[in-house]
Amino acid sequence: MACGGGRATSYALAEARGKPEGLDLKPRQGRYFYGVIAASMIIGLGLSFIGVNPIHALVFAAVFNGVIAVPLIWFLNRIASDRRVMGDARSGWLSRITLIVTFIGMAGAVVAMAISYLHG
Repeated sequence: MACGGGRATSYALAEARGKPEGLDLKPRQGRYFYGVIAASMIIGLGLSFIGVNPIHALVFAAVFNGVIAVPLIWFLNRIASDRRVMGDARSGWLSRITLIVTFIGMAGAVVAMAISYLHG
């Protein structure tokens, strides 16, 4: 579990920082990439030692991703439809409507989850 998540994180962070990435790199070539994987594995191992239930951690991560997706979808729609930012590559009407429907559905799910949680 930690290795797969660490690998995905490693690819994302290495790419964002302009560092070499990929499992085909030798350790010296991909120090940053392999360092993130190693750090992720150490964090995962540490969580196991302090008694964090991995299933609860996965559920928490999924819920967190669902909640944070709502404002991200809104920002994505705003940026993608802004002609000043995107120029001629701005989103078409179908894409914008799809994002709005997705935003409403995700926001509704977050509200329903919050109500469910508050009412026990």
